[in-house]
Amino acid sequence: MPYNVALIVGSLRKDSFNRKIANNFITVAPASLKCQIVEISDLSFFNQDIEATPPQPWVEFRNKIKASDAVVFFTPEYNRSVPGVLKNAIDVGSRPYGQNTFDGKPAAVISGSMGAIGGFGANHHLRQSLAYLHMPTMGQPEAYLGTLQNSFNEAGELNPKTKELLTNFANAFAAWVEKWAKR
Repeated sequence: MPYNVALIVGSLRKDSFNRKIANNFITVAPASLKCQIVEISDLSFFNQDIEATPPQPWVEFRNKIKASDAVVFFTPEYNRSVPGVLKNAIDVGSRPYGQNTFDGKPAAVISGSMGAIGGFGANHHLRQSLAYLHMPTMGQPEAYLGTLQNSFNEAGELNPKTKELLTNFANAFAAWVEKWAKR
């Protein structure tokens, strides 16, 4: 039975490069991973005052994360860090205190940007949060995808070099999930 993997894309832009990477990840992931993008665009800003009666999008998001065996985060880099919408999704999914839906789930981070360093800052800022959330996060291989604007053809398909990198990453993540997932 395949592992359910939640893919969280930290960009809301319709033509997001990171969403394209996530969609391509789905196509190259081995059969042992059943991957699905979990949307974050409907999550209102986290506000502890409404935790007692959370909005329906919060409940749905938390339930999808609870139902997953693992999580892959796809993040662009905004000002050397993660986008606010991604941090907000993490806050919504990890609260209220003591009910962290991410707890113990194996994770991986793929960062991508139009710049040459491929979202290095965002990747490592995100890893800090994942360590606190008690998510065993795959260390190798790392995935910093630079100059993403040059990585796709007009149909949104990856160039061969980036596709190979993503395929190798997906295979390594499958082994990571097999080692760390709790069923």
